[in-house]
Amino acid sequence: MTPIESKPIALVLGANGRFGAAAVRALAAAGWAVRAQVRRAPAQALPAGATAVAAALDDTAGLAAAAAGARVVVYAVNPLYTQWPTQALPMFRHGVAVAQRLGAVFMLPGNVYNFGAGMPSVLSERTPQQPTTPKGRIRVQMESELRALAERGALRSIVIRAGDFFGAGTGSWIDLVIVKSLRQGKLVYPGAADVSHAWAYLPDLARAFALAASRAQELPAFADLPFAGHTLTGAELLDAIERAAMSLGVLPRGVRARRGGVPWLLFRLGGLVVPMLREIVEMSYLWRVPHALDGAALQRAVGSQPATPIDAAMREALLALGFGTRAAPQAQAAMH
Repeated sequence: MTPIESKPIALVLGANGRFGAAAVRALAAAGWAVRAQVRRAPAQALPAGATAVAAALDDTAGLAAAAAGARVVVYAVNPLYTQWPTQALPMFRHGVAVAQRLGAVFMLPGNVYNFGAGMPSVLSERTPQQPTTPKGRIRVQMESELRALAERGALRSIVIRAGDFFGAGTGSWIDLVIVKSLRQGKLVYPGAADVSHAWAYLPDLARAFALAASRAQELPAFADLPFAGHTLTGAELLDAIERAAMSLGVLPRGVRARRGGVPWLLFRLGGLVVPMLREIVEMSYLWRVPHALDGAALQRAVGSQPATPIDAAMREALLALGFGTRAAPQAQAAMH
């Protein structure tokens, strides 16, 4: 084993979140000494090579001292959806300040909000950013600030842009809506069955961050690297979930789940009094406008693009949500 003192150091801000925890695991597995910033005790045991840092996000000096020598800062912080207008930019700027204090490369998980409801079907680092929502404008502002800092030589940064997360736990459309009634034999999809949608299997995305971190100094001062992930129509996604559920014994083999949709009209009405529903409806165009991410720039930058096949990824995602057991396929096979 490499002594921890000789390992490169990475700081992950927001390490208790789904992406943050996945980033900690991926970086540790890639040989980094990870400083995992958390506001409370880690939600799950940290992997070997990672240590918890309890300093607050706005404690620039404390975080810089705890992560002295860090080469990269992975920004995995995300405010509640309803608090984006007041918290997203201030929190982001705290993260940037830590990276500047450390002289580290700042790494941001980007998304597709930047492109707005008129976005083309394939999105790359060259696609014009024309946001049509407040959240999209906030995201564009973040990246504009990173570009400006890079141009001044004040900070190097990498944006790895991805679609909707799935896998590695709870807190996404998959578990909150789509498979919520899976045990009752029902799947609910927010969009049309024939519209393509960009998805990112979190362990793959986290590995892409680890790969980019290892090449950070070779990349441009501001690098925009879309992550291809999986592009699936609604029907293709639900088919993959059904196959995974059957393999785990959650659905009987050959028995398809009932399929339903999200009551967007009711959501719109509910949004008049429930702030979270209003925020969800604001982004509903993502389920109506087909979109995919072109991963060629990331491929050129790191030489590969982590891509777990969709059936394997969905099986792991369902297992992480508590559906079925790994022994289910063997048990079924023994019965036939």
